[in-house]
Amino acid sequence: MPYQRISGSLSTPRVAVMIDMGNPFLNLTVDGFLKIGTVAAARAAAEEAYYVVKRGNISRHTVEHSARVNLTSRDLSLCFPMYSKFSRQLKKMCKEAAYWGTVAGVYVGMEYGAERIRGTRDWKNAMIGGALTGAIISSACEKSRDKIVVGAITGGAIATAAEFLNYLT
Repeated sequence: MPYQRISGSLSTPRVAVMIDMGNPFLNLTVDGFLKIGTVAAARAAAEEAYYVVKRGNISRHTVEHSARVNLTSRDLSLCFPMYSKFSRQLKKMCKEAAYWGTVAGVYVGMEYGAERIRGTRDWKNAMIGGALTGAIISSACEKSRDKIVVGAITGGAIATAAEFLNYLT
């Protein structure tokens, strides 16, 4: 009986974009902002695509016609309700990208700062970076001390768990 063997590997495509800001701290912070911001924008777009498919209220004719007409955004909103939905979705994507990109940039910067101050690279840096990021983001949104502490604990726990999961793989 003939023996057949199939082998292969599955790997994710990698896109590496590096912006040299002249400082490793800034390089890592901007890199984290861009990567996570892009993921957040893609997530918002995928969420809206799901709802569009679920509602079933988009047609090819409407999209082609609205792309050819040269009107102001107010006119497009009145003539084509889909345009205002698209505009809202684009704003939502940008807002999500900016928020999560900022969170990622702050986290990466805090983790790098903890690594430089402590002089070692281990899971404790992730915990410190996550806790500080959670506290900073919570203090920007909430004024209650308890919510800021909960944000710090949550940020530290999530960052530490992610770091431990990275060690497993």
